[in-house]
Amino acid sequence: MRVLSSEVKKHVGQSVHIEGWLHKKRLLGGLTFINVRDRRGLVQVVIQDKAEVEKLRGLQVGTVLAATGTVKEEPRAPGGAELHDAKLTVLVPVTDEPPIEVDKPIQHKAENLDTLFEHRVLNLRNLQEQKIFKIRAAQLRYIREFLTDHEFVEIQTPKLLAEAAEGGAEVFKLDYFGQEATLAQSPQLYKQMLVGAFERVYEIAPAFRAEPSATTRHMSEVTMLDIEMGFVQNHDEVLDMVGDMTIHTLRQVYKEHADDLKSLNAPELVITDKVPKFTVAEIHKKYTAATGTDTTQEKDLIPDEERWICEYARKELGSELVFATDFPVEAMKFYHQINPEDPTTVLWGDLLFRGLEIATCPLRENHYDKLVEQMKKAGLDVDHPGYKHYLQAFKYGLPQHGGCGYGIDRLVEKTIGLNNVKEATLFPRDINRLSP
Repeated sequence: MRVLSSEVKKHVGQSVHIEGWLHKKRLLGGLTFINVRDRRGLVQVVIQDKAEVEKLRGLQVGTVLAATGTVKEEPRAPGGAELHDAKLTVLVPVTDEPPIEVDKPIQHKAENLDTLFEHRVLNLRNLQEQKIFKIRAAQLRYIREFLTDHEFVEIQTPKLLAEAAEGGAEVFKLDYFGQEATLAQSPQLYKQMLVGAFERVYEIAPAFRAEPSATTRHMSEVTMLDIEMGFVQNHDEVLDMVGDMTIHTLRQVYKEHADDLKSLNAPELVITDKVPKFTVAEIHKKYTAATGTDTTQEKDLIPDEERWICEYARKELGSELVFATDFPVEAMKFYHQINPEDPTTVLWGDLLFRGLEIATCPLRENHYDKLVEQMKKAGLDVDHPGYKHYLQAFKYGLPQHGGCGYGIDRLVEKTIGLNNVKEATLFPRDINRLSP
């Protein structure tokens, strides 16, 4: 029966059978040492028998093999134990020398990213690199647990659409059996429609953005968390739900994956029980006063403002999370609700974390006539078949609702302290890369 690496030490003095990949091979004092990698980590195997050593001749890292041997305690070995008197069985030989060394640190410097992604299939076998994506998986699990506990229903919506959800030119178009279709920028229309059925819904899925951007914060295919919740009393209820979910997720990952985060040099987590809120106008004013750069006429936050307000909130309020709220009406999407107390602003907030926007969280316009008016004002054809069923949901009654579009890749990037959103993505897609 196969024993996994994390269980080997429990069998000191016993013979065990392990299976995995050859991760490292070295000679020391007449003995051959190999590390065998499985899904839990590494096992060190000591080989003295010349016939067993001969089985490794010409084989490279990545060879799939089995080893049976006696477990002996060894504090210097991975896991505190190693196998002696081992018998090897080569299951899948690898004779080609790999282009990178997976047992060495993987460089994440900007000039090395092309090499990183070109050899992604191999560098994901590096144990440190794997930690990034195990942390990512854990954060998705914590998000799902939180939303399930708050009675959200997980949904799956189409990614082939008859119309772009938010209009604009930044969509991927394709021929769909003679019709023009677009790849979904978000599940925006569908999640609002489904509020009329389930009241609270969420989806974690890819979204596609044809933005000709080659920055550290943009990709052509991203993983988004989309939330929508009905019967909300006000915008703060939406912001607090998204904020509480983020706080829960970050605290859980820093608790359950503390060692992995430390080994990846992740920053210390600084958050409070509630995410502080500043209006966009307040942030412009504070930033202008502090830096001398006048942003008071900007309709959105510039990237340096996002970094500045997060640092300000961390130092002054003990929170690396902060909401920017009340965006100017000039920046609104057709489905946003205009602030009834200040018609120059819309009820929309951005969640910022460690200097980067990770979520957009608006309250929606839920009245049919007003929504149609806003769509026309935005230049959209309300008679287009792509909007037929969306508008039908409003015509037959939707409560006041709001939600968010939340960047999972950005959350992972900032949690770990990476420098580029692509580093938090298994197989990133941007204007220059369509493989692997």
